Amino acid sequence: MNLLKLQIVELLEKHKKITPVADALGLKQPTVTFHMKSLEQELGVQLFEARSGKILLTEAGQSLCHYSAKINSLAQEAERVVKEYDQLGRGSLRIGASYVPGTYMLPRILSGFAKAYPRISLTLMVKTAPVIKEMLLNHEIDLGILSCEPFQAPYLAAQTLCEDELVLIASPQHPLAENMELDAEQLGKVPFLLHSPESSTRQLTVKWAEHNGIELNAHMELDSLEAIKQTVMLGESVSFVSRLAVRKEVERGELISRPIPQNDYKRYVYYAYNIDRRQSAVLDQFKEHLFRSAAI
Repeated sequence: MNLLKLQIVELLEKHKKITPVADALGLKQPTVTFHMKSLEQELGVQLFEARSGKILLTEAGQSLCHYSAKINSLAQEAERVVKEYDQLGRGSLRIGASYVPGTYMLPRILSGFAKAYPRISLTLMVKTAPVIKEMLLNHEIDLGILSCEPFQAPYLAAQTLCEDELVLIASPQHPLAENMELDAEQLGKVPFLLHSPESSTRQLTVKWAEHNGIELNAHMELDSLEAIKQTVMLGESVSFVSRLAVRKEVERGELISRPIPQNDYKRYVYYAYNIDRRQSAVLDQFKEHLFRSAAI
């Protein structure tokens, strides 16, 4: 079994046809077909099946594809890391971030790093925190920067960058805006905007409500933080969001923020990496820059 065959498996899962796989690899279609048959003979099991003009992976093929993706990612990483020894100051870095750090922290940090190291290519992918953890485990990214509760995960190491405090936000015209200190019962009497279920903010909101015996008047669910902020500005609803995400709106007087009453839950911004993944010189440079910049 060689890397080319594993690349074919991964690309077939993506494209479902031989032609785009051949084009992506710079091969002729009969060559791709030959490697497919050779791999099935080598493993002694059917991996591919033709159906409705498409090439689909069998259950065995799906299992092989899971490992193919990891092996291909590791092979790409190995090639990239070895080349760095010959290209001092060059390289690439793939970063995954959850929404709050990816939107409100990293643009400034990445811009500063790009100016300091212009020959290093940077890629940022913004996903939910659970997806970032999965990408780290699958060796799809070099570093994850995520906002969540304290966590432990096999093969992942994490270090705290800063606290990501959740606050209550409301329109300056909302009745609750008159109160500098609130109690939990007050928040059960007003329309409440919920984040999407996979959001760490949503999970902490639910835990807070259950802990305080509050049934939220959750009349709307939005999967966009910007949409939540704009809806709260209209004046009727409140929500919990990251203080980092509303700093500018609060400074401009478009929103008010208050501490969440009776809140024992903390959330932090972490950087995390896969301990089985070699820490390259480029990654070490970025981590140093990240810590300096996050402290500003």
